[in-house]
Amino acid sequence: MIRKVFTFQAYPDKVGEYIKRHATIWPEMVTMLKAHGVHNYSLHLADDGTTLFGYAEIESEAQWAAIADTGICQEWWKSMAPLMRTNADNSPESKSLREVFYLA
Repeated sequence: MIRKVFTFQAYPDKVGEYIKRHATIWPEMVTMLKAHGVHNYSLHLADDGTTLFGYAEIESEAQWAAIADTGICQEWWKSMAPLMRTNADNSPESKSLREVFYLA
């Protein structure tokens, strides 16, 4: 299992809506993530109120990368784009973090 960790930014006035949408995440999105080998996926909000921290355990980098090409992911990104910093394709502007310690 590969542990993925990343950060991204929500707009300050949109954090509440971001949280609300994840509380009612689309069932099709959950199904697609699981079908692409994603487990133990969680998002956390930093004390600064806008930095989000993501953690996911994935089965493979190829499956993780393939998520971006699914129709449901494209729709999700488009719906979330007004709430956060994104790239031109509506994907979240994110920064990967490198693991430096792990206690099993």
